[in-house]
Amino acid sequence: MNRIDCYIPNMDCGAALAAEPEVGRVVVTDLSTLRSTASIRRIAEDACADFTLICTKGTELKLVAFALERMIQIADATGAAMVYADHFQKKGGEVTMAPVIDYQYGSLRDDFDFGSLLLYRTSALKEAVSGMDAEYQFAGLYDLRLRVSRIGALEHINEYLYYEVETDVRASGEKLFDYVDPRNRAVQIEMEQACTAHLKEIGAWLSPEFDEPELSDETFEYEASVVIPCKNRVRTIGDAIRSALSQETDFPYNVIVVDDNSTDGTVDVIKSFLDDPKLIYIAQDDSYHAIGGNWNSALHHPDCGRYAIQLDSDDMYHDGTTVQKFVDAFREQKCAMVVGTYRMTDFHLNTLPPGIIDHREWTPDNGRNNALRINGLGAPRGFYVPLLRQINFPVTKYGEDYAVGLRICRDYRIGRIYDVVYDCRRWDDNSDASLSIEKVNINNLYKDRIRTWEVRARQRKNMK
Repeated sequence: MNRIDCYIPNMDCGAALAAEPEVGRVVVTDLSTLRSTASIRRIAEDACADFTLICTKGTELKLVAFALERMIQIADATGAAMVYADHFQKKGGEVTMAPVIDYQYGSLRDDFDFGSLLLYRTSALKEAVSGMDAEYQFAGLYDLRLRVSRIGALEHINEYLYYEVETDVRASGEKLFDYVDPRNRAVQIEMEQACTAHLKEIGAWLSPEFDEPELSDETFEYEASVVIPCKNRVRTIGDAIRSALSQETDFPYNVIVVDDNSTDGTVDVIKSFLDDPKLIYIAQDDSYHAIGGNWNSALHHPDCGRYAIQLDSDDMYHDGTTVQKFVDAFREQKCAMVVGTYRMTDFHLNTLPPGIIDHREWTPDNGRNNALRINGLGAPRGFYVPLLRQINFPVTKYGEDYAVGLRICRDYRIGRIYDVVYDCRRWDDNSDASLSIEKVNINNLYKDRIRTWEVRARQRKNMK
């Protein structure tokens, strides 16, 4: 019995589907408009089989034996509103495994990777579309996914069921900044609108009302501390420390370097700066710390300043005014965290695309909500230390800053600096320059978990 209606961009991906016994119809739809509300609505109106398969890529597709039958089996067994599967990926002449991750309550990123085959229960599809009241040009498919997730489960089949051709061959580090590329601004505005509507529906949206920290409550010897966590950065740590020590301020500040058991000569470079009284060197013991734990060691050091300002061990401040600008922003904007603007560069400080990253998508009214959709809040980051000593960083080497940022903006305003204050250097040894798909998945799964916890916390906050 034919149980699936298929909607595809072109017959390059449709030939494999048309031959499957479960498929009743294969309908070609325009890939350029597939993400519009109008296209999603037309599909929902036209679909009449038990399930509706939407293919999101126009490249050649190949199914493993009984792939669609298996997807239907899982959908029937679980009652899921949508199922998706792991797959194989063709890049050039190479075929690799492309596992995806489980969808969870906090999987709100609009770039969540489902693969190219989305099998919807047609009744759930039609119910979701019946409530669509916005006409998106770009966010229709994203809006559909959020709406369907409120109807039933989005079930991940961790079996490799098809082959798809991957046309985006950029390294992971190059893809990180698509959402802040000015060329994608119109898309991002719509994505934010769809996500905001979803958060309101599930009771996790926060109105623009904030607690205000008492920034002068405690006495500090130092007004600010630059915090540099590091491990095995012999090639760059000297540049970072020189950048931090050369700041010009009208208040006392220091630089706290936390080394996590480096073995490559990094410690020798750090010690060469110890003649400068502004430098504090913390040598970690051999237990597990990661970046979050190294930050906690700096925050709880007795000489940590009122404000702690980030400097990664392979980056540099843009000029000598960065620390002053951060403290001024805290004072003027009455906030518990400040996020600056940075410039993407190569190792030699030549500008790389997309250039300046200023996160202007952050708005005073809705930034704290849109933060649940995007995968980062920007850099560099500065924190009000008395508050952060209560929260602390999670002891992890990825996502620790995002977790703290979400927690802070649940209650407090995050301030912004739109001048370039930081040079973010991309080079071969960057930790996120070129990650395997498995590592990307681990990172994304953890950030989705952070979002899940935060969504639950905001729902509880709204119920008080």
